Amino acid sequence: MEKNKVYVIQDVPGTREGRPKINIIGASQYGSLKVLLPENAQIILSAGPVVFKLRQLLKDYTSEDYLLLTGDPAIIGVACSVVSDITNGKYKLLKWDKQERRYYPIEIDLYQKSETST
Repeated sequence: MEKNKVYVIQDVPGTREGRPKINIIGASQYGSLKVLLPENAQIILSAGPVVFKLRQLLKDYTSEDYLLLTGDPAIIGVACSVVSDITNGKYKLLKWDKQERRYYPIEIDLYQKSETST
């Protein structure tokens, strides 16, 4: 069975110089890390090119994989939208807890029928 993937939306700032500002290795306990876009990627004027690129890069995303929300908030929004479209609104992401210093998985279901306690 193939290991789940953790799709890192954007590479961590400083990675190109060999000095990343944050360490995301802890996310690898949820799957193999796959960086989608370079740290300097951004949406300028039109989101079209980024949407197209993310659709290509996320085409194999499954509901067992995770998104690691790094980088430009606009690109994060596009990535979540693309994944939601692929999985009919059900996907997982990893949230960093500063106090516990670890990642926690969060399951998103945009079309759940009832409110559940959190």
